Amino acid sequence: MTEEFRTLIQQKNYEEAAAAVKRPEEAASVLSELPQEDIIPFCRALESDFLADVLVLLDAPLQEKVLTGLHDDELQEVMEDVSVDDTVDIIEDMPEEVARRIAEEEEIFALLEEKKFSVLKPLLSSMNEIDLAEVFDSAKEEDLPVLFRILPKDLAAEMFVEIDRDTQEKLLKKLTDKEIKEVMDELFLDDTVDLVEEMPANVVKRLLAQSDSETRAYINELLKYPKDSAGSIMTIEFVRFLPNMTVEEAFSRIRAQAIDKETIYTCYVTNEKSELIGLVTAKDLMLADPKALISEIMEDNVIYAETLDDREEVARKISDYGFLAIPVVDRERRLVGIVTVDDAMDVIEEETTEDIERMVGIVPDNKPYLKTSVFSIWKNRAPWLLILLVSATFTGLIINTFEAKLNAISTVLFACVPMLMDTGGNSGSQVSVTVIRSLALGELSTKDTWRVMWKELRVSVLLAATLAVACFAKLQLIDRLLFRFDGYTVILSAVVSLALFCTVVIAKLVGCLLPLGVKKVGLDPAAVASPFITTIVDAVSLIIFCGLAIAILG
Repeated sequence: MTEEFRTLIQQKNYEEAAAAVKRPEEAASVLSELPQEDIIPFCRALESDFLADVLVLLDAPLQEKVLTGLHDDELQEVMEDVSVDDTVDIIEDMPEEVARRIAEEEEIFALLEEKKFSVLKPLLSSMNEIDLAEVFDSAKEEDLPVLFRILPKDLAAEMFVEIDRDTQEKLLKKLTDKEIKEVMDELFLDDTVDLVEEMPANVVKRLLAQSDSETRAYINELLKYPKDSAGSIMTIEFVRFLPNMTVEEAFSRIRAQAIDKETIYTCYVTNEKSELIGLVTAKDLMLADPKALISEIMEDNVIYAETLDDREEVARKISDYGFLAIPVVDRERRLVGIVTVDDAMDVIEEETTEDIERMVGIVPDNKPYLKTSVFSIWKNRAPWLLILLVSATFTGLIINTFEAKLNAISTVLFACVPMLMDTGGNSGSQVSVTVIRSLALGELSTKDTWRVMWKELRVSVLLAATLAVACFAKLQLIDRLLFRFDGYTVILSAVVSLALFCTVVIAKLVGCLLPLGVKKVGLDPAAVASPFITTIVDAVSLIIFCGLAIAILG
């Protein structure tokens, strides 16, 4: 280390000190001599690719200091320039918490290929189940059982719930009956039911064979509920109190049962007939006198769901009230289960995805895009496109019907048809998306039809007038004067602008009334959104346009 360099470090001028170092070997030598407090600031002053070259030259203790001191974003930039082999070598010498920060899927698979299980086991065991699920979803089929067997049993079960269905099926086929039983024993009951619903029959048979009779009975009971009901997503694993229990007794029950329950933050109070009469939170219990009765501290105004309630409505109720869970009762108000917030989030995501797919004319599919086969995508998209192809023939019939009467001016008029149809379709789609979203969130119902129509009528008139004036100005100032299209006379431009005005008003009304009407008859409004609205508006806009042209222009 030169005197000049030492002076720069003492002055905390790390930028100039870093600029003075030209080779990675020189930087590595410098780092080994720097005081502890100067190591990280100096490293931050180096370019990330240069620091990557330096890092592989350092000894393990110094590597650990650098990796520990850098922020996550800084560390990511540096490790992107370190090769997989070098990263694996570094991981072997690092403690778990440091190795976890730099280990990506490539490094994990490299360790697996090299059979370095002594390094891999603590690394995987320290990871979150969500991150582990991503690793499993990317792994080769033959590597799945090896990775699974490295994990502790409880973490393996938590990870198993998070991996996608295809990976679950591949893994189950590779596991022994004993291993499947261990997984089943660790799963919460609602996760087990989801698994049974999604697996093919041969896999389900193995799953049920490894479950005890009580679990099979519960599974069969939950499978009886309709697919879209609260009963289908609830779990029976919750903590139940009687009103005459003391707080001290309640804590004893929680300690005895908590390990097998999905949540203990909210506990429910029932009478001898299992009827829901109240709830208490963990906070209520911790703040109460140990000798106080549950009946004295419980909340008796309980918001609940019924087993046959629509699961989307239940999920929305959890979201609206900010619950961690909501109790589910049968017709006699007996408590039979709870729906937790994680299941509610899954429902909201699934329902939103279905709505978006239906709005753009796709049959909903639960598989991720990259794991969906070409044939499945074709099968999901083709029916809607065929329906819309047939419906689009109406626009052709309308044009053919009016063609003879408009023959003299048809060339000029039909040049405006794409603009007219596109504007009408966009206008209808705007309002339909707004109305469908409001229906999905519970902000609107079919009883609000007249209020929605009156609001959209006023909005549509303002928008239509704005667009009509802009259209007239465009045809006269740009098309006629600038580009010398003499066919756009004042009266013809007025006809196009008037047709545009009428089209926008009607498109807005169709866009708001069609989803509300479909909702009224009990169908899904998303299924008739953009594609059908666009087709209807296209036909109506052509009829208006051609009718006005014949009536005014002759």
